[in-house]
Amino acid sequence: MPLRNRVRPDGELIATAARGTLMGNRGVLHDDDRRIVRRANSILWISCRLEFNGRKQEVMRPGRYTQLFFLDDAVALAAGHRPCGECRRDSYRAYLDAVNRATDDPVANATDLNRRLRASRNSPRRSAAVADLPDGVFVDSGGDFRLLWNGTLLRWTPEGYVDPIRAAGEATVLTPAMSVDALRYGYRVEVHPSAG
Repeated sequence: MPLRNRVRPDGELIATAARGTLMGNRGVLHDDDRRIVRRANSILWISCRLEFNGRKQEVMRPGRYTQLFFLDDAVALAAGHRPCGECRRDSYRAYLDAVNRATDDPVANATDLNRRLRASRNSPRRSAAVADLPDGVFVDSGGDFRLLWNGTLLRWTPEGYVDPIRAAGEATVLTPAMSVDALRYGYRVEVHPSAG
């Protein structure tokens, strides 16, 4: 039976056999029986490579952080996570550089970045014209989570993207504003191969 540690674009956790391309965490979310008992237990919400330096981990080991899985980088950003500064160092630096290009008040360090990202992901969602958004942003389009990619809105499923429609109109933006700015100012998001 799949564990409830797969992340949707809105940040909610579901149980599915689909693994995705990235792993991450937001602290210890599970109990000793591997049941999710909280949404977060840290302001450090990161997304990591599935493999790094040959490290092996038991998933949802009691007392250890809860491994979460994302379809891809775009889902992780939409859910409020940022690239890990260790296993995804280049992506982390690119994200930080893009965030700093978007503001007159540069991020001082990782702790400052985590604090600002928490504030951004906890801010109310807003509506925007889809045409004004950068590629890699997720929107809620009539109850579907959709990725804006190359002029289309692709519907998210745990296994990949399906049902492309033309990008038009207004929609509720799921991706936190800080990550929208990072995408707008040059962060190159990695997407699942099903996005085409």
